[in-house]
Amino acid sequence: MHLRHRLTQLGGGLPRTFWLLWIGTFINRLGGFVVPFLTLYLTGQRGMSVSQAALMVSLFGVGSFGAGLLGGELADRLGRRPVLLLSFLLSPVNLILLGLARSAALIAPLILVQGLLTNLYRPAVNAVVADLVPQEDRPRAYGYIYWSINLGFAVAPALAGWLAHLDYLLLFVGDAMTTFVFGLIVLWWVAETRPPAQSSAATPTARARVAGLLAEPLLLAFSAIGVLFGTVYMQGNVTLPLAMRSDGLGPAQYGLAISVNGILIVLLGLPASNLAAKWPRFGAMAGAGALLGVGYGLNALADNLPLYAISVGVWTLGEIVGALVAPAIVADLSPPDKRGLYQGVYSAAWGLSSFVGPASGGWVLETFGPITLWLGCLAIGLMVAGGSLFLARPAAARLQAGPPSG
Repeated sequence: MHLRHRLTQLGGGLPRTFWLLWIGTFINRLGGFVVPFLTLYLTGQRGMSVSQAALMVSLFGVGSFGAGLLGGELADRLGRRPVLLLSFLLSPVNLILLGLARSAALIAPLILVQGLLTNLYRPAVNAVVADLVPQEDRPRAYGYIYWSINLGFAVAPALAGWLAHLDYLLLFVGDAMTTFVFGLIVLWWVAETRPPAQSSAATPTARARVAGLLAEPLLLAFSAIGVLFGTVYMQGNVTLPLAMRSDGLGPAQYGLAISVNGILIVLLGLPASNLAAKWPRFGAMAGAGALLGVGYGLNALADNLPLYAISVGVWTLGEIVGALVAPAIVADLSPPDKRGLYQGVYSAAWGLSSFVGPASGGWVLETFGPITLWLGCLAIGLMVAGGSLFLARPAAARLQAGPPSG
């Protein structure tokens, strides 16, 4: 009875549709095999150089950038549900094709398309939460989604390392299957949540809606901070496994080290989600940036699995804090008819970092070595902290005033 009461308290106020998305997110992330191992796959299985593989992975970021803006605009125009279905039902097909591709000329466009399809759904999911959940509960709701992602991710890297040892194609097949299951959940059980008034109103042109973002400088400044944050964060998927390999640590050891990320989020995600509403949001982002930078900076001292695992643990704390408050800030800023677009802008910022991060990180690692790379990450993390503190006062005034009416 005590456990049931506790679960009721944790889930209180969150609707059925939210929990369907929560379950689908968990299943999808349980099979999130390809992206963390893509650099190792391209260098080890396809014979690419470090810089070439990093450039290939950067194409995923190009697709992600386009997915943010396109997915957000489509979520407002067509509805949340069609965008979710497009992402979850087309992505598995492209994943299988990517796993079967051999030449760089074919791999490159497939990675770009995969970046688009994988991230097309993100603005729509965040818009669904903004549609259904009151403002005061949004950090908790976004925190639960984030916790679900990492509940799956706690298992996925270790499982992916084992699958990669058997056959790298299994990574692509497994990822495709779990994504398809999420699509079936949406197809069978998730209803549309776009506000009815928005559906019947005459919608301005896409150009006019995007131009209107110029009147929201806080959103643009916060998205720029997101680019810096994401650029550092992406090193965990790209240059970290390469740096570990140069220290004699292979895919299995990388899988164990990065699993610390998921394990910590599983342990701390729920309590942090329930506390996040009390945090000063931009102050929390400043702390997140500092922890992220220090965590990656510690890699400059690492040359064995325990030290790499400790650094992962430190930057994971920053990731947790940032993941809880960032989408809530964007949701608070957005008017109802632009929830998808605003979330898309921030998602596009992360997509841009998915391009900038691998390309710049791979180039710095290959040209200047790991010490320079990790100290650069430290510096950028501190820039994120300073920028967040700079925005704190105007953001407080803006959030207190509430979102614009349209």
